[in-house]
Amino acid sequence: MMDNDDLAQDWYRFAAMDLNSAKFLCNMRPKPLEIICYHCQQSVEKMLKGYLISNNVAAPKIHDLPLLCKMCIKINDTFQELHDYCEFLNPYGVQPRYPNEIEILEIDVEMALRKVQTILEFFEIKGITMHL
Repeated sequence: MMDNDDLAQDWYRFAAMDLNSAKFLCNMRPKPLEIICYHCQQSVEKMLKGYLISNNVAAPKIHDLPLLCKMCIKINDTFQELHDYCEFLNPYGVQPRYPNEIEILEIDVEMALRKVQTILEFFEIKGITMHL
């Protein structure tokens, strides 16, 4: 049976795969904007769930980044810094998977990728170990 540290590392590994997929898809023409943003949201969702698990909190089966962030804030109040990023990325978790649900532009993709990178850097600065 896996311990929570190993399970958290699995979540972080999947977060990295989502982020790497988003970056890879940026090379396609035409660029699949919706899918790139979806992978950005998924990457952050998995990072937050990994953090919860590493702190012995069961990761809920939800896609709500602000709620996941609030759960992390209860453990470490510096996660408050990420709340606005989570708000921005949250709509990309469900809506882009369906036609005509959300209009995404090239600038949205650039912003989504920057926000994920900032969250990743936050984890690194806080010393949250993610063996990616």
